[in-house]
Amino acid sequence: MTMTREEFLRSLFGVGVGAAGIAAIAACGSDADNPPDAAQVTCASPSATIGSNHGHTLMVTQADVDAGANKTYDIQGTSNHPHSVTITAAQFAMLKSGQTVSLSSSTDDNHTHTVTVMCVS
Repeated sequence: MTMTREEFLRSLFGVGVGAAGIAAIAACGSDADNPPDAAQVTCASPSATIGSNHGHTLMVTQADVDAGANKTYDIQGTSNHPHSVTITAAQFAMLKSGQTVSLSSSTDDNHTHTVTVMCVS
């Protein structure tokens, strides 16, 4: 599942951002109205967020994005239980073109995490 920049920002800030926050999000523009030109977008800085996090970490490197091959990451971090998440070659291509990728971690300790990966150009 992918989400637009606006959807990602809304998910970070929730519905209680107020009028100023909505205006700031809206100022970003709609991804549907202004799709990125793949020739102009590059992934300069991959970053990830992990929903409902309690010590898990994910580090996606620029080299991983450039390689564009399926890769499974261990995201245990300082948590007392493991999770993993796999980014596919197709998802790396999406990241490279400026899109945000949202995926679910493996199930462990009776739960999963939503992991969102994006590239800042």
